[in-house]
Amino acid sequence: MKYDVILVGTGFSGSVIARILSENLGLKSLVLERREHIAGNMFDKVDANGIRVQQYGPHTFITDSEWIVNFIKKYAEWVPWDVTAKVEIDKKLYTLPFNYQFIREYYESDYAEKLIRKLEVAFEGKERVSIFEILDNRDSDIVDFGEMLCQKDYFPYSSKQWGIPMEAMDRSVISRVKFALSNDNRYIQQRYQYIPTKGFTDFFKNMLSDDNITVKTGTDALPHIKFDEEKQRVLFEWDGEIYDCPVVFTGPIDELFQSQYGSLPYRSLDIKFESFDVDSYQDVPFVSYPQTEGYTRIVEYKKLTNQHIKDKTSISIEYPVPYVPDLNQPYYPIVNAENMELYQKYKSLSEKYHNLFVCGRLGDYKYYNMDAAIERALEVEKEIESYVRE
Repeated sequence: MKYDVILVGTGFSGSVIARILSENLGLKSLVLERREHIAGNMFDKVDANGIRVQQYGPHTFITDSEWIVNFIKKYAEWVPWDVTAKVEIDKKLYTLPFNYQFIREYYESDYAEKLIRKLEVAFEGKERVSIFEILDNRDSDIVDFGEMLCQKDYFPYSSKQWGIPMEAMDRSVISRVKFALSNDNRYIQQRYQYIPTKGFTDFFKNMLSDDNITVKTGTDALPHIKFDEEKQRVLFEWDGEIYDCPVVFTGPIDELFQSQYGSLPYRSLDIKFESFDVDSYQDVPFVSYPQTEGYTRIVEYKKLTNQHIKDKTSISIEYPVPYVPDLNQPYYPIVNAENMELYQKYKSLSEKYHNLFVCGRLGDYKYYNMDAAIERALEVEKEIESYVRE
């Protein structure tokens, strides 16, 4: 056969697995991508202003793991870049993340210092705490502070972002954004923060540029996938051949099985891009808008990616919307007990087929940061190595 492995998707999961299978075992992969470009939601391009914009929302690479940094540097040049941000509350801009600097900006000075001292005592030894840890504290000032954050930011932003009432939202979703017990004004506080010098698309292009990897964009893989129920295997029809080999699927797991148990819900984004003949649109790479109607965030890309272009700038405005297949892209799994129960049905079904490997944000129905997506992809790659050696 011409190919040893079939992979669906050119995001982190599909690209990493294809490349490492080539490097470790010399396996030949066919990688299919439904969209007309590689890199999945990491895709970026240079617009008419000469500014590299990220088509599906803002991304920087963050991790606490040095080995992950060493891994990505094999396929592109990366430079350190700490992103800063602000939030609009009651029509005034404040520092993000929520930290001691935010407290000093929001409250009068004596009360701010009093509250900071209380937080330092209450959470001694911790760097970050969730909003629920703040709300569960016994001190009334700390609780009042947590309730203010919830009412003015966490609750309205999350409800707008996810399109569901707060009482139906899993606590883990809100707990992802933590309060920083410091003056560190970096939006993300991971140890390593990088941007690729030539953009994310270049990184994926380099990873997929291998003699053993064939990439086909603009190709829907689903019509080519067949299920052999008797042998409990997945077959792939391509160019008149039937491939009985490892199949890696990184798309929505429910769509792989024709949504036979019902559709898994996702949130999507309607992202509007605008350009201006000015040097600067806002002070920081992005500003969060929890209280405004419709949109959640405005990103100024040359500040996000450290591009030095004078008198021109490009922004994007993000409007959260429901995911509708064939109309927009699935961005975020909506994690709650009911949806996870439905996901487990599809996961159990996928495990019936010995040569099927489902992974990635859509396949695992789990929101991954980039470093976690790479770790998960490398786990699956090891599983495939074991499979082909049997």
